Amino acid sequence: MKIYYVDAFTSTMFKGNPAAVCLVDENISKEMMQSIAMEINLSETAFVVKKGNVFLLRWFTPKTEVDLCGHATLATAHTLYENNIVESHQSIEFQTNSGLLRATKQKDMISLDFPTKTLTEIDKPNGLEKILGIDITSCHRTSTNELLVEVDSESALIDLEPNVNELKNRISEKAICVTSKSEKYDFVSRFFAPAIGIDEDPVTGSAHCVLVSYWSEKLNKTEFIAYQASKRGGIIHCKLNNDRVILSGSAITVMECNTRF
Repeated sequence: MKIYYVDAFTSTMFKGNPAAVCLVDENISKEMMQSIAMEINLSETAFVVKKGNVFLLRWFTPKTEVDLCGHATLATAHTLYENNIVESHQSIEFQTNSGLLRATKQKDMISLDFPTKTLTEIDKPNGLEKILGIDITSCHRTSTNELLVEVDSESALIDLEPNVNELKNRISEKAICVTSKSEKYDFVSRFFAPAIGIDEDPVTGSAHCVLVSYWSEKLNKTEFIAYQASKRGGIIHCKLNNDRVILSGSAITVMECNTRF
């Protein structure tokens, strides 16, 4: 197995969101993939197998398999292009638990074609403002059981230090995305998922599948430059296309290794 460590949604090493990309010649067991992801201990480890004209792609946190991951998909597409497994003018089709996903390359950026997520407005959960340490403007639940919370202060969002243990123990949803309008970008966000082993995800492509549709309605536009304001930080170029979202960004390989399991 060859493993690549890639920083996604950045062109600068040690920024953006790191992912491991494992190129395997044949399917390995889910238990083995989970063990490898736990050993690597990044927020996401991607496993990719070529089957005819498509690539089978799965994503694992150190704790569980997930149905959709943006930054690890970007990292996988970057790896396939950079190592000439796929030529730069060709698109890549990934068969995943979230259906067929496509990646295309334009100069120094890769675009991902992802499905949108739907939202239901809800009352803010009791105690959530105290756990986050910030006033909440609105609260929604996504179709994939995450919370989307809007706040009205970009600076407060950037300085946010939530109690992740309380988030894990008291919030039933698997993750929470906090967002606000931005002076420099169209919107900013942060993403916390301690329930699936990720206290804070540096740059979350899948969260933008709902952020784009949310801010499209509020700002009356379909194209955005978004920033995820974690310590590592990352920029995502976004476009709403009916019931699909196009997420574009850069990636850089940090290291690679050969291993046996």
